[in-house]
Amino acid sequence: MRVLLKLALDCSPDAAWRAIRSPEVFRAVSWPFTTFESLEENGFPALWTEGEHPVAGKAFGLVPVGTQIIDLSFDEPRPGVRAVIDSGHGVSGGLAVVTKWHHTMAVSALDDGRTLFRDRLQFEAGASTLVLWPAFWAFWQWRALRLTRLARGWR
Repeated sequence: MRVLLKLALDCSPDAAWRAIRSPEVFRAVSWPFTTFESLEENGFPALWTEGEHPVAGKAFGLVPVGTQIIDLSFDEPRPGVRAVIDSGHGVSGGLAVVTKWHHTMAVSALDDGRTLFRDRLQFEAGASTLVLWPAFWAFWQWRALRLTRLARGWR
């Protein structure tokens, strides 16, 4: 199943690029529905690096939902387009129900100096896929709202 977003953000593409590589922004757009804690020895990095980043998730900051690996790579699929790709997976708890996870966030310049932000999630969860799709769709709408609001302060 897929969930797609396409937004114009009120910030420069460079600012958006820094933001989508920020664990702080990841946590801000997930809050309050999900909270994440780094399981890395030194906690979250200032900016994501390529590779695996283990995290523990909680619903509403209270109910553990399991652990997952955020597995990041960076790409420039076309000139002027930069992308963060997460092909991680759930390890335990409810997060392990998802058997395929491919999340791509891409930024590029708009003619007016703002940023075109595209966000695509492709996931599979066996028999649970159809049940989970509305929840992921709703969560992605929340992300869109949070990203739009936060982008005004990104410089």
